[in-house]
Amino acid sequence: MKALVLAGGFGTRLRPLSCTRPKMLFPLANEVMLDWTLKNLASSGVDTVVLAVNYMAEALVRYFGPTKFDLGIIYSREDRPLGTGGPIKKAAELLVDGEPFLVLNGDVISDIDYGQLIEHHKRKGGLATIALIRVPDPSRYGAVELDGDDKVQRFVEKPEFGTAPSNLINAGIYVLDKEVLDYIPDGKVSTEQVVFPKLAKEGKLYGYEVRGLWVDIGVPDAYLEANHMVLEKLNGSAMGEDCVVDETAKILEPSSLGNGVLIGAHSVIGPDTSISDHVQIGQGCRIERSIIFPGVTIGDYSSIRNAIIGENASIERWVKVESGSLIGDYATISDGVTITQGVSICPSKTVTESILEPRQVM
Repeated sequence: MKALVLAGGFGTRLRPLSCTRPKMLFPLANEVMLDWTLKNLASSGVDTVVLAVNYMAEALVRYFGPTKFDLGIIYSREDRPLGTGGPIKKAAELLVDGEPFLVLNGDVISDIDYGQLIEHHKRKGGLATIALIRVPDPSRYGAVELDGDDKVQRFVEKPEFGTAPSNLINAGIYVLDKEVLDYIPDGKVSTEQVVFPKLAKEGKLYGYEVRGLWVDIGVPDAYLEANHMVLEKLNGSAMGEDCVVDETAKILEPSSLGNGVLIGAHSVIGPDTSISDHVQIGQGCRIERSIIFPGVTIGDYSSIRNAIIGENASIERWVKVESGSLIGDYATISDGVTITQGVSICPSKTVTESILEPRQVM
């Protein structure tokens, strides 16, 4: 069984973190984001994954190589963005072998059973099946209406609250027969806007409601929520090798510490916090619901809440970093500075004065 993973996005809403790495390589509970998807695919019977790559493609090739988790990995390189449908058409020769194949948005994290999705597809006999997830409010996504046989009747883009035909939304995971390739024109094309409505009109598109962990990592809040959900699923606190945690420090569950982490006296870490490899945290610090990339140094008595700190950044003493803030790689936040809600700091920038309104610091 083969799967195509769309991994070519620019991750613009997660800048400046995505300025220095593709989003697929962001840490999530101390594993690379795309590793979670690849492991789930391997456990569901997939043997070959095609990665559709564009932005920072070489970084992905270096990290994943030709095989991982007993999966063969092939790269389909795009020299320009092709939307969600163009990469399927471009990779056609790598995907078609007489069996249906999976297509996944790489920035969706889920633990769904792909095997059950494929079985449902085969039972219904359509050309394509969309995995659907039930949400409390579909107005920020787009609702999908099914008939009694799970056949897709229509799509309603971002309906007003309370007017949606259902609470089911497109989960960004599909099973396609090779005939779907005939519906995809060459070049840049949206599967959701061009291909699926045509298949639905012809009665050849089905939906399948999936349950379990699912989150689309498009914005910082969603990234933090995904970290929370994965940590909660892991149920507890994980600690890597060679960690040194002072006996007076507290690690609140769920949290994850990477290899070689140092935590000073009376610091409190967690809940919902991932500390990557070789991070050094001083004494009296408070870090909660945050993601700390590798190599970060955090000085004494600093506080980080609902924030993301990029690789090798330096957070000095008595610093406050507040909700929704993004600190780029190698940035320095000087002693006593407060970074208020919604601030983003570009890589290698030194901040010496407090920033008390949301903005980007170039």
